[in-house]
Amino acid sequence: MSKKRTSRQHFPRNIFWSAEDGGFIAEVPDLPGCSAWGATEADAAREARDAIAARLEAARSAGKAAPAARGVQPPQGYSGKFLVHVLRSLHAKLARRAAQEGVSLNQYLTGALDGQVGG
Repeated sequence: MSKKRTSRQHFPRNIFWSAEDGGFIAEVPDLPGCSAWGATEADAAREARDAIAARLEAARSAGKAAPAARGVQPPQGYSGKFLVHVLRSLHAKLARRAAQEGVSLNQYLTGALDGQVGG
């Protein structure tokens, strides 16, 4: 595999459906403004690889350092704990909902967040 192709692979991509565009959009968070369209997720991912390569080549041609990819932190790098301050009224609503479900507030929030993020 070429060095150029390897460098493209290290940039994470977010791929999502866009009804407005009638296809999938692949965004490259480490390269602001770098995105690609595809009829399928695979098409968008392939087009994003080409967009990344073009963006890196443009930086090189302009004599600028290519932006570094932050990559994706593996799950082992996270503790599983974080602190969130919310309004007291929201805390109360969440605690009541957890009680209705018969689970702890922590379990309720974990399930709710997982459902939103697509765990």
